[in-house]
Amino acid sequence: MFIDLHCDTAAGAVFAAHKEGGTAVDYLYNKPDAHLDVRRLRQAGGRAQFFACFTPPLEHISSAGFTTDRAFTDTVLGAVKDTAAAHPDDLRIVGTFAEYRQAVEDGVTSAFLTLEEGRPIDGKMENLDDYYDQGVRLITLTWNFKNCFGSPNSKDPVIMQEGLTDFGKEAVVYMQEKGMIVDVSHLSDGGFYDVAALCKKPFIASHSDARTLCRHTRNLTDEMLKILADHGGITGLNFCPEFIDEKGVCTYDGVIRHAHYIANTAGVDVLALGSDFDGIGGDLEIDDVMKMPILLEKLHKSGFTYDEVEKIAWKNAERILQDTLR
Repeated sequence: MFIDLHCDTAAGAVFAAHKEGGTAVDYLYNKPDAHLDVRRLRQAGGRAQFFACFTPPLEHISSAGFTTDRAFTDTVLGAVKDTAAAHPDDLRIVGTFAEYRQAVEDGVTSAFLTLEEGRPIDGKMENLDDYYDQGVRLITLTWNFKNCFGSPNSKDPVIMQEGLTDFGKEAVVYMQEKGMIVDVSHLSDGGFYDVAALCKKPFIASHSDARTLCRHTRNLTDEMLKILADHGGITGLNFCPEFIDEKGVCTYDGVIRHAHYIANTAGVDVLALGSDFDGIGGDLEIDDVMKMPILLEKLHKSGFTYDEVEKIAWKNAERILQDTLR
């Protein structure tokens, strides 16, 4: 069993439907050439999957016929909802901890809706309310460009030190009060420290690794990992080759190396899974959701106890759901 904090499969299904014909529901449920689909997610033991609505630059979504961010996000979120409606024994949209627990008891995989890239919020609290009402329970504040929340990770040290905007600071506090998870993956270092100073509940990095092992700006420093742990937060191990190894290779051993380093630096309670399936490519050994159980068994063989593996697989993430959602 496992909880995966981040995949880009839903947006990929929408683009596939536009390019290849068929429906996004069809592709989201059964697309063998994707890293993940609902059919295999169930077979692999998915307890819950966070489906990101990644919003690419407008010129990218316009190539698929979308004229606004809102039209695109509504379609992607709708694809997950429609898939759950079409396959209720396999997938269920949940928005509270109680709903998640009920899905576990019923033997149905939970689907959490998220936004990756806060641009669609457009600096308006009413948009936060509206997306919450649509079922969104996590927002990755930035992607790779500045937006209404703040600045992204960057090789430019000036941008990297920039923090949250005034709206971003207000929104982070509001999100936690409302029961939405604040996600700092993709955020600048300055933004990370602003979030840490503002958050009274745990916050997370849904798909980030250790910067000491691989000096990519998307990864977290030792200090950040410790601050995240002090806040009761978690980071999801990302399988992206560029984040695992500076040679651009992702192997089981590489992911496990990051897991041990993070556990030794900030404690095993800060570890979770954030595959980034269908948002990554390249030299990727873990390229299928069906390989998740293999990774978990290899984590145990590498020295983690079974209880620690369960924490990494789902218990730490479940604690965040209990502590942050209404």
